[in-house]
Amino acid sequence: MNENKRIDWRVVIAGIMVGLAALALTLGGNPANMGLCIACFLRDSAGALGLHGAANVQYLRPEIIGLVLGAFLSARGFREWRAQGGSSPALRFVLGALVMLGALMFLGCPLRMVLRIGGGDWNALVGLAGFAAGVAVGVLFLKRGFTFRRAYPLPSAEGGVLPVAVTAGLFLLLLAPSMLRASTEGPGAKHAIWYLALGAGILIGVAAQRSRLCMVGGLRDVMLFGDFKLLYGFVAIFITVLIGNLALGSFHPGFAGQSIAHTDGLWNFLGMALAGWGCVLLSGCPLRQLILAGEGNSDSAVTVLGMLFGAALCHNFGLASSGEGPTAYGKLAVGIGFVLLLVISIANLPKED
Repeated sequence: MNENKRIDWRVVIAGIMVGLAALALTLGGNPANMGLCIACFLRDSAGALGLHGAANVQYLRPEIIGLVLGAFLSARGFREWRAQGGSSPALRFVLGALVMLGALMFLGCPLRMVLRIGGGDWNALVGLAGFAAGVAVGVLFLKRGFTFRRAYPLPSAEGGVLPVAVTAGLFLLLLAPSMLRASTEGPGAKHAIWYLALGAGILIGVAAQRSRLCMVGGLRDVMLFGDFKLLYGFVAIFITVLIGNLALGSFHPGFAGQSIAHTDGLWNFLGMALAGWGCVLLSGCPLRQLILAGEGNSDSAVTVLGMLFGAALCHNFGLASSGEGPTAYGKLAVGIGFVLLLVISIANLPKED
């Protein structure tokens, strides 16, 4: 078998674990087709911290905490934890916000896109087409030499900021929940019990850290190198969720009536195109950014902060879509987002002598 098409079973197993965790979390109380969504859960967490005032999407999601802590524990245990950063952090912050803007136009990150397809939401197929198009544009710039400045070793305290921060968040959730905002209705009010959510997050954090699972990496590597290894994880998630939904009677094919989704195909496509392009420039999807932050990468921690800021921006200024569809301001913001991505992409190409 061609080496680039050889199956890396760590990635496949990680994909199966993600699919099973998403199904379990949905059964446990998370919204349908949203058992595990990094963009949605960062949005909810931003609301819980008071960063936006959208009352129906506020809950400090233990899954996010678990993903970072799982990656941290795995990296420490396998001696892969190292503090590093300094690779264009300000631009990464902006890109994190733009990726969140695209995801909230579509109503889901690349991971939720796969979960939605596995539940029969054909709007997510349109999103997948947009995501692939965005990744392809990003790959074109990679081929032309796009790169950020290299990262440097940093003091350990720098790499530990996000793991410590999410640990503090866990203590708040368990010991002082009144200090946090929490939805009483809407998606934020639907959640699995904290120990199931935290445990699932930790397990996935470990699996993703060991396998390097990444939604954007799978498509990027196929387009750049003809390497399918990471893509098999993408496929494993889909097959696991599809089988699970069929077995549970939760597979509902079609465009209309899907959970926390809209049917505007153009903006589903463009939202995920924006997210895909931004993720390529960041060298990883939102899930991968959390895992890298857990490994001590402060640039990824800054990207996560950018995504939190992007979520707050979207909900404070009416940029996020709803089940009714995108907003006029959201459409304008996505258009501006494409312009910003183009500027960032061109500005970081090699300079000609």
